[in-house]
Amino acid sequence: MIPAELLRQSRVETVAQSLREDVGDGDITARLIPQERTGSGQVITREAAVLAGRQWVEEVFRQVDPAVTLTWLAQDGDRVDADSVLFRFEGPARSLLTAERAALNWLQTLSGTATVCADYASQVAHTGVRLLDTRKTLPGLRLAQKYAVTCGGCFNHRIGLWDAFLIKENHIAACGSIAAAVNEARRIAPHRPVEVETENLDELEQALAAGADIIMLDEFPLADMERAVATAKGKAKLEASGGINAQTLIPIAETGVDFISIGALTKDVRAIDLSMRLD
Repeated sequence: MIPAELLRQSRVETVAQSLREDVGDGDITARLIPQERTGSGQVITREAAVLAGRQWVEEVFRQVDPAVTLTWLAQDGDRVDADSVLFRFEGPARSLLTAERAALNWLQTLSGTATVCADYASQVAHTGVRLLDTRKTLPGLRLAQKYAVTCGGCFNHRIGLWDAFLIKENHIAACGSIAAAVNEARRIAPHRPVEVETENLDELEQALAAGADIIMLDEFPLADMERAVATAKGKAKLEASGGINAQTLIPIAETGVDFISIGALTKDVRAIDLSMRLD
């Protein structure tokens, strides 16, 4: 779970950056419109989607012009049909047009993330597995995308390098063994979760003996995953990882692992097609 204040600060900062790169020192085309003119209109989605990003849209318009008012017809996490109206807007015409692109960029990107997450989650709803995101996020959009993941019914892995241990091959090599790495993690931060990446059943046994909280099964064959589930039951949580896609997802979920981490939830995002129309 992302701390609320951390998410708010990130939203304010990243929205400001998106406006700086788009508006620069002023929207010269908007100056064609008389300053006193007002306008209204709506934003629609041209395709079915799961909505995410309302607060980022609101922040864009707040930073551009607090006089703009928005009326939402859908909530984050809602499934919306093609041609649905997502929100209506009203305010100074110049401000509406200046904010348009930045607002739609946020909404189309985060809704794209939420939509793919919802699709993956629906495929494994018959199992008890939780689908996790990774740190393979768009640069600068880590927290926003991780928020969108939850709108789509999936879950956050660690937020960054600071909130949980994930001991990988190179960490193990540098520490000398899985046991040494886990012991050092317990000494450094006793209350942080400790996860160990393993590549075979022997390493799984070592991670269990070391007392890891979560054990990642990196590109395990299905048969080995099933053996790992039987071996680790009640001793540690298991996370499948490594090149998982729509074709391999369901068989892996049905092995009984607790988690599946999927980089494609965030790194391969395709924006939803949105349109802003003035009345």
